[in-house]
Amino acid sequence: MSSRLSILALLLAGCADMAFKTDDVGEADGAYADTGAAGPGATDDGDGGGDGYGSENEDSFFALAPATTRAYVFVANPDRDTVTRVTVPTLEVITTEVGHHPIAVATTSDYTKAVTFNEGDDTVSIIDADTLAVTEVAVRDDFNSMAMSPDGRWVMCWYDQDAADDGTDDGGVQSYNEVSFVDTDNLEHTPLVVGFNPRQVQFTDDSSTAVVVSDAYIAVIDLTADELEPDRIALTDDLVDPPTAEEVLLAPDGSYAFVRQFGATDLVVVDLQLGEVGRVAVGDNPTDLDLTPDGTRAIAVARGSNELWLYDLADPFLPPEVVDMPPDEVFGSLLMSPDGTRGLLYSTATGAARYASWELFNNSITVRELVKPVASMGVSPTGETALVFHPRTNGPDVDSSSPFYDQYALTMIDMTDDFFSNPLRLPAEPIGYAHSSDGTRGYFIMDGYPALEVLHYTDLLYDEIELPSNPVHVGVLPESRLAWVSEEHDLGRMSFYDPDTGVLQTITGFELNSGIEH
Repeated sequence: MSSRLSILALLLAGCADMAFKTDDVGEADGAYADTGAAGPGATDDGDGGGDGYGSENEDSFFALAPATTRAYVFVANPDRDTVTRVTVPTLEVITTEVGHHPIAVATTSDYTKAVTFNEGDDTVSIIDADTLAVTEVAVRDDFNSMAMSPDGRWVMCWYDQDAADDGTDDGGVQSYNEVSFVDTDNLEHTPLVVGFNPRQVQFTDDSSTAVVVSDAYIAVIDLTADELEPDRIALTDDLVDPPTAEEVLLAPDGSYAFVRQFGATDLVVVDLQLGEVGRVAVGDNPTDLDLTPDGTRAIAVARGSNELWLYDLADPFLPPEVVDMPPDEVFGSLLMSPDGTRGLLYSTATGAARYASWELFNNSITVRELVKPVASMGVSPTGETALVFHPRTNGPDVDSSSPFYDQYALTMIDMTDDFFSNPLRLPAEPIGYAHSSDGTRGYFIMDGYPALEVLHYTDLLYDEIELPSNPVHVGVLPESRLAWVSEEHDLGRMSFYDPDTGVLQTITGFELNSGIEH
């Protein structure tokens, strides 16, 4: 069943979603490890890999991120078992039923299909983008995550323990080794056993290979084979107490896979063509692993030894370049600017209200203060503005007299000149973010707070636009500066905001053919 509503066409230009590196730092004081030391050499508290702090657990900033094509935006509505399609530029809104409780939606690279993972009935819904015809394919039970290959042909579903909600265990049989691959072209499902606690999947750029990292194995799957089979590769000879694999990174050409293990002193390097496993030194306790934007180098953050290790992807076994980080600081995460000339270093595990800017041309690192610890960091498309989301948790550096004490916060930072910043106290937790591709505006929403927040990147100012109800998702329409917000409403509600005119338009009840309110 579907229903539709058309509203006035608005022709604007420029759109993109913004990716953040996010770490869950807890909701109360005491969430950070108390080691009594600020730098390397702090005593291990049992899960700190020798430096006294826990993992820098990276998750997507977006929950239920919308999926876009050149012509459509698809938004999952978990509570209504539907997906909403917004057509650009007419703003025609159509909603179609999918499986029970869709928690993720993605679109294929050719823009012909949208795919949802439906947690409530263990299915994947494959939606024709033009006709909204829906086909469902069953997957294994009790999964909670989905990822799509670059070409859109494959999706993988799995159970991510880090993403699990408390109290969701139904008491039935549960495997922690399985994944489901769905061929969205041929509508076929293949279950595979890959290793205990699958954490992440990476696809080669040509979508020919998938690499799944679990606690002690990686599974390499040839997606061009007639039948999918996992080539399981052990990451360590220690089968009793192996270090936990946390992250896999693929070379863009699919030649190598790098695996980062928490608390280790090396990286596992797998030659995907030959199936050979090697190791390269990485200092103490690597906690983050990234590609440079040009895809030529891998960078590991060795938090335990306060170093950055840079590897040539053409031959990762060549001696790496090693850059020392400030000796009195502990940084475990790295975010690169879009042009690859600068990196931002930070940590969520320590609770320190600081970050550092790293200039790659001379490897200079400058430490700067923040009003609170870091929950996530982002950089605008132009690289001229950095954004820091702060948790409600205070950490050791925040005095009780601070206006940000026990409050969520966001800081905008001018990266073009002197790193001047404008911190904002927030009334609730941010749950979604998007920005215009021209780099002039950012948009975010907060949990249970009926407003759209508009950030002006060029002058570090903001506007707050009142919404008729609480927001769920936020985005920017393709090739447009027009922001949209889906909101809580039994019959469906969306608002559209034009930053050029300051006008907000809202449609309500579009699942029952209602009309524009204002």
